[in-house]
Amino acid sequence: METLSTDVVIIGAGPTGLFAVFECGMLKMSSVLIDALDEPGGQCVALYPEKPIYDIPAHPAIEAGQLIAQLEAQIAPFKTPKLLGRKVVAVEGEAGDFTLRTDKGDTLRAKAVIIAAGAGAFGPNRPPLDNLSDYEATGAVRYYVKRREDLRDARVVIAGGGDSAVDWAIALQGVARSIAVVHRRPKFRAAPESAAQLDALALAGKIDMIIPYQLHALHGAEGTLNAVEVADLDGNTRRLEADVLLPFFGLAMELGPIADWGLDLARSHLRVDHATMQTSRPGIFAIGDVASYEGKLKLILQGFAEGAVAAHAIYAIVNPDKALHFEYSTSKGVQTAP
Repeated sequence: METLSTDVVIIGAGPTGLFAVFECGMLKMSSVLIDALDEPGGQCVALYPEKPIYDIPAHPAIEAGQLIAQLEAQIAPFKTPKLLGRKVVAVEGEAGDFTLRTDKGDTLRAKAVIIAAGAGAFGPNRPPLDNLSDYEATGAVRYYVKRREDLRDARVVIAGGGDSAVDWAIALQGVARSIAVVHRRPKFRAAPESAAQLDALALAGKIDMIIPYQLHALHGAEGTLNAVEVADLDGNTRRLEADVLLPFFGLAMELGPIADWGLDLARSHLRVDHATMQTSRPGIFAIGDVASYEGKLKLILQGFAEGAVAAHAIYAIVNPDKALHFEYSTSKGVQTAP
């Protein structure tokens, strides 16, 4: 258990939350990071650390895990405490004097709160297959790929029609022994360029497209997978030899305790004032995917900008008697720990 006092508590240690630490630190405001996961990085580390990201400025491509490592290096001068493996279960008080408590018994005092919790707690949507848990326990069925090498020379079946399914079918080229993609219809919901690349690989005979089919059954023994059975809409079945099944049917997300904090919601997201990123409760701000406003784009780079906006708005709460004189980082350099 920890008892800490700080200027800002940041809930969520994904890329947006990490950059918010930097923005607060540059304004000489102290912060504490809290995350339900056991390591920083959010979905970037938990779901796809080796997946390349192409829309981070100055990086033509950067793997998600590398992005998190760079962000951690960027905030290192501020020596920000990280309370990991914890959920904030209660927030009491008002702007300038909040008390937060976690499920591990920690107590934090803060003048402002930033919620950077992505879309809340997340977990995979699981396919309704018999004995699924037996195969999950051995890794024969997995919903995340942390290391491509873990699937070296494996016969892989990928199910789904979104970005994750298409991206991993492409990324596992040259690693997996065989790749079959199962989808219920010819049209994919992935980025057009990725879908076109998938089609090209299929035409070249490097990927088997199993369309229109859906998962029907798993075959194996004691958690060892031998084959995935699929069925079309008429009930006709096919048997695909497989060592690993990767079902990518999206994530089930929920706000958890945040939903009970008296904040205005918009379809499980938090309504904010775009000019300040403040929620309906003064002193509590939201940035990243969890924040909702007109014109919102769910991009990491937009989350970075929202972190800067929130930090500047919070400055007046932390320093009510001081005027903020805006300075570029090129002029003042990186600040030391507040």
